[in-house]
Amino acid sequence: MKFFRFNALLQSSGWLSPAYVGIDAAGNIAYLSDQAPENSAGIEHVQGYALPGFQNAHSHAFQYAMAGRAETHKPGSNDDFWSWREAMYACALSMDPDQMQAVAAMLYAEMLRKGYTHVAEFHYLHHDKDGKHYANLAEMGLRLVEAASIAGIGITLIPVFYQKGGFGKDPQPRQRRFISKNIEDYFHLLDDSAHAIKNYKHASLGFSVHSLRAVDAKNIIQTFQEGPQQIPFHLHAAEQLKEVEDCVAHLKQRPLQWLLNSLPVNDRFHIVHCTHMTDDEVKGLAASGAHAVLCPGTEGNLGDGIFRLTDFASHNGSWSIGTDSHISLNPLEDLRWLDYAQRFTTHKRNTFDDGARILINKTITAGRKAMGAERNDFFETGHSFDAVILDARSPLLAHGNLSHVLSGILYTADSADFLGTLVRGQWKVKDGHHVNGRAIRESFVTAMKNISF
Repeated sequence: MKFFRFNALLQSSGWLSPAYVGIDAAGNIAYLSDQAPENSAGIEHVQGYALPGFQNAHSHAFQYAMAGRAETHKPGSNDDFWSWREAMYACALSMDPDQMQAVAAMLYAEMLRKGYTHVAEFHYLHHDKDGKHYANLAEMGLRLVEAASIAGIGITLIPVFYQKGGFGKDPQPRQRRFISKNIEDYFHLLDDSAHAIKNYKHASLGFSVHSLRAVDAKNIIQTFQEGPQQIPFHLHAAEQLKEVEDCVAHLKQRPLQWLLNSLPVNDRFHIVHCTHMTDDEVKGLAASGAHAVLCPGTEGNLGDGIFRLTDFASHNGSWSIGTDSHISLNPLEDLRWLDYAQRFTTHKRNTFDDGARILINKTITAGRKAMGAERNDFFETGHSFDAVILDARSPLLAHGNLSHVLSGILYTADSADFLGTLVRGQWKVKDGHHVNGRAIRESFVTAMKNISF
């Protein structure tokens, strides 16, 4: 058995300090205590604080190839989500399976470097560049799973049902790689995706419709009713004001209003963005048990708006975080911005009475549910040891006062304070470097040189 000793390890109830962790051959926790094991020889002493690895609950891996490339705005232009989407379509049309795998592996390695240990891949780049099916409908999904294996991150593959070009509109030619014409086609894709994850034991499956604008309303209902009953269900909703206006015009209800009235919304639902909600929708979403998936980096970058976190939390709402378009990959930065955006609107600093603890507890708990995994605590015997380690020698953490360490980490730490990331008890990132980083980077650089958009 392999043993670690950390300065402290974070559980949902607080710090365990010091923390001794024993890992079995499968990478699961077999020993967890503040007391050293009887046979203490060979313990790896780590001068750090162990936090549970974060879950990235919303990722479009192919969009990593365009991160930073859509930030030049022509004078006098009105650049918004809808114009950004044209650049995204161009990126989507440019990538073959090998390039997709190389881009995703680089992305996932970077996620690990920033402290994510599991990703929910909201995947809709299904077909070839002409919109034709691959022999294996899940070819591109398989490449994402292989990329996760190369990087060493857990993955929940979420093949997306994408049918329309907008409310009541046929799909555009630029969307041709995304489209499943009907429910039967989508379920075929879902079946092939289930086969794609079989050879990587750290992969699981979710299912999804892209959004209310991208699938006929009756098909959304039928897809959920006839889809798998035990796995997470993800979808976008109410990200943009125009989307809300178009939904009202087409369905006579706002997006969250329609979902709450038309589907048995419960804790299997992970609804991405939810930026624009009325008071009743805030209350209804929280009461349903569904989880909001918040992507502060992307939502800020695209000008989506500010999620009503203070109000949602006051009704005991549940949320996770994701990096979506990957313009930002640091979970601590995104959690800070979740809080700071509320401070902008309330003009108060105490979004929560115990902000760091609540932000992290809620994010981890709902994040695991978004992956299809639930735990009673952050770290438990019999479960994989997935952790991100913060340097206890960092200037603002070196005081060792545990009453301030978590807030110090959340509100001040940057990537220089990360010692590394462990997945299944193995260092995937150590001292800022991914264990397979050179090969992953070389493949990525080659792919990017040949991606033209």
